Amino acid sequence: MTKKMTQKDDVEDLQKAFELLDRDRDGKINSGDLQSVAAELGYFTGTMAEDLQITPLSTATEENVLSLNQPNTSVRELLDEPELVATIQTGYEKLSSVTYLNEDCVWTFGSTKDIKCFNMKGELLYTVSNKSEQRPNDIAVDSDGNLLFSDWKSRTVNKVNNGQIEELIRLQGWTPSKLWVTSTGGLLVIMFSGDGTQCKVIRYSGSTEKQIIQFDDEGKPLYSGNNKIKYITENRNHDICVADSWACAVVVVNQNGKLRWRYIGHPSVTKKKPFKPFGITIDSQSRILTADRKNHCIHILDQDGQFLRYIDNCDLKGPCGLCVDNNDNLFVSEHFNGNVKKIKFLR
Repeated sequence: MTKKMTQKDDVEDLQKAFELLDRDRDGKINSGDLQSVAAELGYFTGTMAEDLQITPLSTATEENVLSLNQPNTSVRELLDEPELVATIQTGYEKLSSVTYLNEDCVWTFGSTKDIKCFNMKGELLYTVSNKSEQRPNDIAVDSDGNLLFSDWKSRTVNKVNNGQIEELIRLQGWTPSKLWVTSTGGLLVIMFSGDGTQCKVIRYSGSTEKQIIQFDDEGKPLYSGNNKIKYITENRNHDICVADSWACAVVVVNQNGKLRWRYIGHPSVTKKKPFKPFGITIDSQSRILTADRKNHCIHILDQDGQFLRYIDNCDLKGPCGLCVDNNDNLFVSEHFNGNVKKIKFLR
């Protein structure tokens, strides 16, 4: 009896260990998963190639890796015609962003100090007011469901825990802007220098700085050197994707901070204005979605930056912030009319 219980415990322990290492939940442990764990533990900064060397688990392809028969993510194709599911009127004069809380709720913020949570019926559930009396720079939700927000005036990133605001990060000489909670529970923060001439991405574990992403291999800035809005997301392959509206580009680096590609828009006879990406997010298939505010549409790309299609049939008006829920529904904040639109875009 004791022996059987010990064997069962061993299997459960192995299962837990596997789930911790399988960061992208694809039923496999590959080098990307291991590098992601190493990044959270601070074993590389992303600035030196020799910081971390991982030996392949076998001489075969990376697909030949550890597996405990975990289910693979089902393949979901794009709908021919995306469908508008719901519209939430937030009351903001200028709506900046939206972030997913759970299947019935989203957080939003706009032109005031108040951060508001709505359900899918458009009912206001909660309001959190920024203590600095200023509008936040961004919002996010951590792995425990707590609201995070960045405050440009106090130069802090804060957490709302049981209704109380707690300071997580305080910057000196830099201002925090957009936020993204990573698949490992870390935090990516876009920030700009006090004089507005530099921009960088910092990876945090708790309040500890783990990685700086600012320059390419030639020492040139990856992002436009200003304090203009830049949204951020992390893809399932751990790429870090930044929508740099001032540079008119989506800039994608790998988890080590090495430049992979830039997307500068797709030629179109109907999209007349320059491509200036704002909100950016990803779906369960590692596709990247970015908001083209001036052309009132969403660009959908594959994980290698190839254009797939637009979402331009849901009467979008100035799309700004984006997020995707666990069922691959897209939420779009419309900047000038204060609406959040819920869109079904996958089969």
